Amino acid sequence: MNLTTIKNIYFIGIGGIGMSALARWFNQNSVLVAGYDRAPSILSKELENEGINIHYTDNLGLIPTPILEQPEQSLIVYTPAIPAQHQELSYFKENTAFTLLKRSQVLGLIANEHKQIAVAGTHGKTTTSSMVAHILAFLQQPVTAFLGGITQNYGTNLLLSNAPIEQTIVVAEADEFDRSFLTLHPNTAIITSVDADHLDIYHNHQYLLDSFSAFAAQIKTGGTLVLKGNLDFNYSLQEGVKVITYGSENTNLQALNLRVEGTRFVFEAVLNGETLCTIALAMPGHHNVENALAALAACMQYGYSATAIAEALYHFKGVRRRFEYQFQEEKLVYIDDYAHHPTEITACLQSLRTLYPGRAIKAIFQPHLFSRTADFAEGFSQALSLADEVILLPIYPARELPREGVNSQMLIPAITKPVKLVEKDNLLKNIEPKVGDVWVTLGAGDIDAFVQPIKNAFFEHYKQL
Repeated sequence: MNLTTIKNIYFIGIGGIGMSALARWFNQNSVLVAGYDRAPSILSKELENEGINIHYTDNLGLIPTPILEQPEQSLIVYTPAIPAQHQELSYFKENTAFTLLKRSQVLGLIANEHKQIAVAGTHGKTTTSSMVAHILAFLQQPVTAFLGGITQNYGTNLLLSNAPIEQTIVVAEADEFDRSFLTLHPNTAIITSVDADHLDIYHNHQYLLDSFSAFAAQIKTGGTLVLKGNLDFNYSLQEGVKVITYGSENTNLQALNLRVEGTRFVFEAVLNGETLCTIALAMPGHHNVENALAALAACMQYGYSATAIAEALYHFKGVRRRFEYQFQEEKLVYIDDYAHHPTEITACLQSLRTLYPGRAIKAIFQPHLFSRTADFAEGFSQALSLADEVILLPIYPARELPREGVNSQMLIPAITKPVKLVEKDNLLKNIEPKVGDVWVTLGAGDIDAFVQPIKNAFFEHYKQL
C-alpha cells in the first residue's frame, strides 16, 4: 500500500500510546486525522490540542464526512484491543471500499522504508527504545521514533525527522502483543526479555517464544541482533547477522564496577574485556543499566563512539511512568512506575532497596487484566512481598470482561508483608506518609489518574513532618 495516496485517516482506539504516535505522524504529514476512543485521557486531550478530531461515543455519525465519503482516499486503523462488536469497526469491516489495517501494519509500512532499529521484549522495550531515540537525536542523527511512552526529554511519544528517507533512522518499539512486531524487518533489533506474558493471546509460553524467534529471523541480511544474555529461546538468523549479547556474566557487553552516586547508577561499559566508557544514568535501576547497555550496543552499529553515547545517556531524563519521581525530598519520596508484570515489579522494588537502604518501601498496586492476574498470581504476591507495606486496588479490566474467582483479593494470602485491599474512591484516605517513607504506585491501568492527587497529598503531609 502507498501511504502517499492517503488524504484521510481514522483511528479506532486513537488514545492508545502506539496509536497516538501514528496519529501524530500523519497529522504532521498534512493528512486529515480523526479518531475514536472510549474515554478521554491526558493523551487524547493532547491530540485534540494538536488539532485532531476525537470523539468518545461509538457512533458513525460523529466520524468526519470526508472519511466516510472518500473511501478510496481514507485509511482506517484499529488495534486488536477493540471489541469485535464495536459498531464503527464493524461498519468498516463490512464496507470493503475502505482500507482497514491494524496499527502494527501501518507502523511496518512506515518503518520498513527506512534504516530501522526495532526494540522488542516483554519488559524494557519502552525505556530502551526511548534511550536509543534520545541518543540519536542528541547526536544530531535524523531520527523518527515511534515510542510506547512519553519521553521526559521531548514530552512526546513521537520524534520526527524532516531529513530524506535515506538519511533517517526509524526507531520502533516492537510490540509482541498479537504478534504485532512481525510486521517489522529491522536492520538492528534489540530483544530485552522473553518472559511469559499475554497468555490470553499466546495460550502458553512456547508460542510466545516462537514469535520472538520469528521476529529475530526478520532482521535484514548483514544486520545486528542485540540480545539480553541468558534468554532461553531458539532462533535462527539471516546470513551475516551478528549477535551482541549483553547484561550478565559470559556476555559480550557488561556493566562493571556498578555503584550508586546520589540517585544515579554509575558503571563502566565493557565490551569483550575492553572498557568503552563510564555511564551515569539519571534513571536508576539495575534493569535500566541493562537497557542502557542495549542502547549503547545498537547505536554503536551506526558509527557513534561509546563516549559520545555515554554523554547522551547522561542527559537522558527517562520516560513518563517509568521510575518517575513525583515527590523527592530527604524525608519523603514518591515514585510512579508502569510495572504491571511480576518481573517488572521485582525490578522496581529491588531498585528502590538499592537506592534507599533501610527505609520503608510502601507500594500501591493496581493489577492489570483478569487474565494476567490469574496467570501470574503467585509471581505478583512474591514480587509485592519485597515491599514493607502493600495497598491493593481492584483489577483494571482494560479489554476484558470479569472472570469468576479472579480478583485482587486472591493475591493477599501469599503476600508476606502487611497488605490491605481498598477501593479507588478510598485510596487517598489510606495513604499516610511518615518520615523516611518511600512510596511507589505500580500498574498499567488508570492508576495514573491518582498520581497528581497523591503528589498533592504528599505536599500537604510534608509540611507537617
